[in-house]
Amino acid sequence: MTTFLEGVQIDEDDTKILYSTSESPQDSATPSSSFYHSPPSSNQSQSTYRLMVQNLSYTIHPKSSLLASVWRRQDQSTLKTTDILKSVSFVARSSETLAIVGPSGAGKSTLLRIISGRIKDSEYDPRSLYLNDHPITNPIQLRRICGFVAQEDSLLPLLTVKETLMFSAKFRLRGMSSKEKEERVESLMQELGLVHLAHSYVGDEETRGISGGERKRVSIGIDVIHDPLILLLDEPTTGLDSTSALQVIELLSSMARARQRTIVLTIHQPSYRILQYISSFLLLSHGSVIHNGNLELLEKTITDMGFHIPDQLNALEFAMEIIKPLEDLNPKSYLTITDMNEQGPYNMPWQAEFEARQDIDDRQTGCCYSLRHIEVMSLCLRFWKIIYRTKQLFLARSMQAIVGGFGLGSVFLQVKTDEDGIAERLGLFAFSLSFLLSSTVEALPIYLQERHVLMKEASRGAYKISSYMIANTIIFIPFLLAVAILFALPVYWLVGLNPSFTAFAFFIFIVWLIVLMASSLVLFLSAISPGFVSGNSLICTVLGAFFLFSGYFIPKDNIPKYWIFMYYVSLYKYPLDALLINEYWNMEDKCFSWKPQDYPNCSMTGRDVLSARGLERDTRWMNAGIMFGFFLFYRLLCWIILSRKASKTMI
Repeated sequence: MTTFLEGVQIDEDDTKILYSTSESPQDSATPSSSFYHSPPSSNQSQSTYRLMVQNLSYTIHPKSSLLASVWRRQDQSTLKTTDILKSVSFVARSSETLAIVGPSGAGKSTLLRIISGRIKDSEYDPRSLYLNDHPITNPIQLRRICGFVAQEDSLLPLLTVKETLMFSAKFRLRGMSSKEKEERVESLMQELGLVHLAHSYVGDEETRGISGGERKRVSIGIDVIHDPLILLLDEPTTGLDSTSALQVIELLSSMARARQRTIVLTIHQPSYRILQYISSFLLLSHGSVIHNGNLELLEKTITDMGFHIPDQLNALEFAMEIIKPLEDLNPKSYLTITDMNEQGPYNMPWQAEFEARQDIDDRQTGCCYSLRHIEVMSLCLRFWKIIYRTKQLFLARSMQAIVGGFGLGSVFLQVKTDEDGIAERLGLFAFSLSFLLSSTVEALPIYLQERHVLMKEASRGAYKISSYMIANTIIFIPFLLAVAILFALPVYWLVGLNPSFTAFAFFIFIVWLIVLMASSLVLFLSAISPGFVSGNSLICTVLGAFFLFSGYFIPKDNIPKYWIFMYYVSLYKYPLDALLINEYWNMEDKCFSWKPQDYPNCSMTGRDVLSARGLERDTRWMNAGIMFGFFLFYRLLCWIILSRKASKTMI
């Protein structure tokens, strides 16, 4: 019995993994009308590709110390270089799976990183890589024609399997209609054996989700959604049990044959059952090729050396144990040199397809308003799903605002309009500021979690960092407005602040700007923090410094001149001034204290309260504008930092 997939005839055994976990036995192929992104049709199935690596070397040149560079006392020629790869040569063909194996430090990951184009232009040798006998001149070409699955899965845990693939399709398949994207995702889930998990969360350590092997299949799906010519995988079986590892390798082998895709992966000592799904092996040691070919050739080499392979070990495992004797042989004698010069049906001019992809990508990633609009809307939808499903954040922020509002209202219940009431109002405003600005710290781990996914997607051109920042702002503005209202309503009327409706509305507006500023600050600090501990410490330090120089503890005139700049950049100063003006400005003539010896004479009015703080004019809206400026400023800094990091990221 045979099964037809995408116009390619394969045996029933070949498709076992495709349908082993599927609920539907029907054919998964759904041809797309898009030339650029569609899976290979019956006509395209004859297009085969051969990746040839010839005499590839890679050396690390250590940088001299800063002191030595300044004084020019260190000779650059004396700096010791490290050879990571030494004249590596091999061929990877369509419909085959090539495994790069070797002990730790052999150079496997470095080799895969170079093949995937994840190196600097200055480090790339244009004479070492060829596709269909045509040289690949720069890493950009490699990144466009190769799909790369990193060792670590960069997935958002609160999205379902289908949503994860659909968002990837929306970002990577801009030339398709919505229906075509849906069909592509359905076909891919069928091929990956994920149909029955379509509506399951991806999950992580905290959120129950799919298994490790299923997560790896989702990661593979993300990077084959645009149908790359070559698929590269870094340690796809790491962290998986033997059954899951076998399923992943079996899946890759089926994909290679069914779609005539070239697959190259790195792997540590595969088991017997995995070996049958790998076409050829490239054994590395200290950056040099020890073996290049199939398992039978490796067995013959070991036998010719006089060794006997134990029954409990396969040839590859035993080769790891005798790696030193293998190194002592001439490595080039075990290279299949005929492969380097072979002439076959590999004369397809891949440059035409590359240029077509490059042209489409350039047009689609340009400043087209409609495409940018779709990109932002897709990110907005993804943000909303994540926020809505992050119950601990959603409920925590809401309960924090409600409990904080009622708690402060009960402590400062119906503050009197006397001299003690003035001090209590100032204390209420200062504590409210500290409470609101520090209440957004719990969003730090979510930002850090998203940052890794963001770096991966943005560095691969899925969307622009600016689109991410715009979508983040659009979603968080109404969410934080709801938080501001939940806090302001109870605290304002329980305390008995200025009864004017305009003063109440402005109070809500200021509280909203406060949480917006705090959100932007946390987003900015999460962009520069390496992890949660350092990020949390940095946030506490910055907020503490801002509070110290707000003018509440130390009057402006008493702040040392070399610290006066902190007074003007403090996030506490402007909202505190705005709240005080909002409370007392339309009660300038209201008396808050009388002289005991002369009762009718007022000793302190609302105007006097503001004058004591140096607030002689109504600057409420100017302070609000400065607060909004801080909100934009920190997001702009975050955009600059993330854009710079994304440009240097090679995930």
